[in-house]
Amino acid sequence: MDKIKTENTETEILIAAKEIFQQKGMAGARMQEIADKAKINKALLHYYYRSKQLLFEAVFKSAFSLLAPQLNKVLNDDSDLFEKIRKFTENYVSFVIRHPYLPNFVVQELNKNPEFVQKLRSEKNFPSIEKFKLQVSDAINQGIIKPIEAEQLFINIISLNIFPFIGEPLLMALVNVDKESYNKILENRKTEVAEFIINSIKI
Repeated sequence: MDKIKTENTETEILIAAKEIFQQKGMAGARMQEIADKAKINKALLHYYYRSKQLLFEAVFKSAFSLLAPQLNKVLNDDSDLFEKIRKFTENYVSFVIRHPYLPNFVVQELNKNPEFVQKLRSEKNFPSIEKFKLQVSDAINQGIIKPIEAEQLFINIISLNIFPFIGEPLLMALVNVDKESYNKILENRKTEVAEFIINSIKI
């Protein structure tokens, strides 16, 4: 019974923290606010997570554990290269729209806590691009796409998918749109990015 209660409390904390982090970001979130949202006292929250950083990492890991298997499945399924690019982009953009705090958290952690990324890399289902690399090589040899390093292609795909979320305030100002219009732009990128990449490499 105590184990079930403990698991339920931890789940409630993670749900509350995710909502607060989405609303206010890492810097703006307060542990007291998260405790109030989870309907527990602050002392109990600190019993489970000694710091806001540790709680943020737990929320990130929880979300990433849902995203990573999806991406890994796409990268290693039997679909052709172009379909793989389409499915990867659709999955990634859809997921980040539901978890908008993730890209900025990754950037923060890369800058100040590279060890955390190494921890993620050791997790089960961390995405592997080995099959993707073989497919790129085969597509080049068959004359389907222009010569390109698979690593460069993958970085291009990731960059085009992730930057609109990281640079949202700047991009909204540059293209002069409100939040509602920008959200529509993000939705459209589920297909726009893939088609742009495919058109840039196909022969």
